[in-house]
Amino acid sequence: MSVLPLVFTSGWASGINAYAVVLLLGVFGATGLSDDVPQSLQRPEILITAGVLFLCEAVADKIPYVDSVWDSVHTVIRPAAGAWVGALLAGQSGSLSDLAAGAIGGSTALASHTVKAGTRMAINTSPEPFSNHIMSTAEDLGVAGILTFAMFHPEAAAIIAGVLLLAGLLALFFLISRIRRFLRRRAQRREERRLAERVGQPPD
Repeated sequence: MSVLPLVFTSGWASGINAYAVVLLLGVFGATGLSDDVPQSLQRPEILITAGVLFLCEAVADKIPYVDSVWDSVHTVIRPAAGAWVGALLAGQSGSLSDLAAGAIGGSTALASHTVKAGTRMAINTSPEPFSNHIMSTAEDLGVAGILTFAMFHPEAAAIIAGVLLLAGLLALFFLISRIRRFLRRRAQRREERRLAERVGQPPD
């Protein structure tokens, strides 16, 4: 069976939480749940590192504005992780070239990361902090659930991931105007504060 559906699903999930993907796949392989997970993802140092970074992301991802900073830092990390995992899965399976799998995993991760980062920017325009907790928890549960489902039903999981990715891109398209208004208001407030500080300074 082609590993393509699993590569696509893991790429989508990596764009949301790359550390959860590496950790879950490693656990699936180490426990014998799946034979499709390469040994390099099952190494103890990889599992420990992914687990620590997952905990860091679990905290940062629930704090308004900190989550957007975290997303900015991971603009390169998540697509790279998606490409790396995809290439490893392809190398383990042998049914897809490493280069093609890396391209699919990386591009899918970049697309889902864009949706995640843009959605968080829109959520941060709201003054209440609870939406960040709800969205972060939903993302973590979604990644865990769909990636686990992909171990047993890769094609169906890939279809679900594709639908979620398309829905997220459409939602982001409609949220762009809200994000732009928020950024304009924030820039205006900063300019007003700078002007107020200049007015309050004593003359030379």
